[in-house]
Amino acid sequence: MENLRGIDSFVKTVDAGSIAAGARLLGISAAAASQNIIRLENQLGARLLTRTTRSLRLTEAGELYYSKVRHIIHELELANSAVSELSGEPQGRLRIASTAAFGRHVLAALLPEFNAKYPRVSVEILTTDRNVDHVRDAVDVSIRFKQQLEDGMVARRIANIPFLYCASPAYLARMGRPKNPDDLAEHAGLMFRMPTTGKIYHWRFARNGIAFDAKIRVATVSDDIDVLARLAANGAGIARLGDFIARRYIERGELEVLFESCHAAGIARAIPEPLELFIVLRDRHELTPKVRAFTEFLMNALPQEWQVKSVGE
Repeated sequence: MENLRGIDSFVKTVDAGSIAAGARLLGISAAAASQNIIRLENQLGARLLTRTTRSLRLTEAGELYYSKVRHIIHELELANSAVSELSGEPQGRLRIASTAAFGRHVLAALLPEFNAKYPRVSVEILTTDRNVDHVRDAVDVSIRFKQQLEDGMVARRIANIPFLYCASPAYLARMGRPKNPDDLAEHAGLMFRMPTTGKIYHWRFARNGIAFDAKIRVATVSDDIDVLARLAANGAGIARLGDFIARRYIERGELEVLFESCHAAGIARAIPEPLELFIVLRDRHELTPKVRAFTEFLMNALPQEWQVKSVGE
């Protein structure tokens, strides 16, 4: 058991990048994690980590040992989750990663019901717009949009969230209302920059089955979608917002939806590209009872109009 504690502390430390971060994943103090690793090194008779005040790196022995034991802890965690299925009730810690906006506006409202339904599951939410590593960040399941998907992950599409193009009544009174996406070039665009790639997120539509990016006059760029929503409500320009962000502004009369019909003389309707939402696992072995329970709960809890007709992998 002592050896297992040391292995767990060692693997989590390497995955997280520091003893303090590894200790947080384990729910213990940094001092306790450090002592666990020291005892493991003493048992092995080899130094696994080189520690300084500013850095931590694997020794040659540490690299070899890590390559041999890194999967042991992961397999044990999966085994523990699988055994819990025999009790008929999901249990244990469930660490969910989500974009900041979706976590703030959607998950925070839904999770109390999930907690009440599955009281033996302890939920931790990691809300971030950076790239999430399921191993390094000890994540069981992540919620991502199409642009965030990575090769090699198992992704299940669970929703199509409408994008709403919005502007304030004051802006529209001052600058006029664009009748179709072709008019956007004459308006102030409030653009979202993807934090993970640094690229500006294009405004995409489909007309007659053909996708196209609208030409935009960029007025302001931000990597925080809530900042763009507030800018739009304050009259700074037009923003493209997910339904879950825009809806409250619309209900308060602070924003109006554009292109609801997208018809103009001699021009076919232009349909805004939706925001595709996915549940993501590192591999199929990660579909433990608690992850399955959360996935099914989320699929049923999202608004009916967001839900896809046929859910695929």
